Amino acid sequence: MIINWADLSLNPVAIAIGPVTIYWYALAYLGGFLGGWAVAKWACRLDQNKFRPNETDIDDFMTWAILGILLGGRIGYVLFYNLPFYEENPLSALKIWQGGMAWHGGLIGVITVVFAYSYLKKISLFRLSDLFSFAAPIGFFLGRLANFVNGELYGRVTEGNFGVIFPRGGDLPRYPSQLFQAVCEGLILFIIMTVMMRHEKIRNRPGLISGVFLCTYGFFRFVIEFFREPDAQIGYMTFGLSMGQWLCVPMILGGALLFLWRFKKTQNV
Repeated sequence: MIINWADLSLNPVAIAIGPVTIYWYALAYLGGFLGGWAVAKWACRLDQNKFRPNETDIDDFMTWAILGILLGGRIGYVLFYNLPFYEENPLSALKIWQGGMAWHGGLIGVITVVFAYSYLKKISLFRLSDLFSFAAPIGFFLGRLANFVNGELYGRVTEGNFGVIFPRGGDLPRYPSQLFQAVCEGLILFIIMTVMMRHEKIRNRPGLISGVFLCTYGFFRFVIEFFREPDAQIGYMTFGLSMGQWLCVPMILGGALLFLWRFKKTQNV
């Protein structure tokens, strides 16, 4: 089945009232923050808030998380995906309304604020990272759906019987890789995180959920990158892999090491 994106009548603008324009992509970020906030607080209630971070800590941490994601995502895009351009046009790095966010940069930003917040507030680093890992797939799911609505970050050309013709991608059908990512990195990953979080013995062995999150997301992203069109300014890199795939390698390895370390550590507690 070949679908023409234009026939779907998708509009990147969600609300337009006079000079005020609100895009679906912005609402996806908002929904991700609010949804993640809600499920993280729900997870705290599973243990009656007897551990920190508790619900009050989550309320306080949200501002940190938002700043970490936005600043990390933007800085990551500048450094990982288009550094030569921004070296010549440094002020353009501040024009976030023109787009350009890197998921791996956002992750680095969040990891930074998780370390800082847990240290300053004297709470469990891995309990906080587990809560973030549990909540994050909601934002991934909504964000990838918004990418599809925008007709951006589409997949490679397909010769099969299923594809979407995107206006920005020429006349040939392409894989709807945004939807692949929404399902795998959003829906399936959230189900895995939820099952682990509901299991008391896993939930109370901090760091296991974070390790599985890094490994699973990294694996899904690495595989789906084979269907996704690489960034035009970078193309394919060593061994024919994309920048996104190379950034997933340390995630997978780091997640595996974190899981093994925390498993042995908590096993002896």
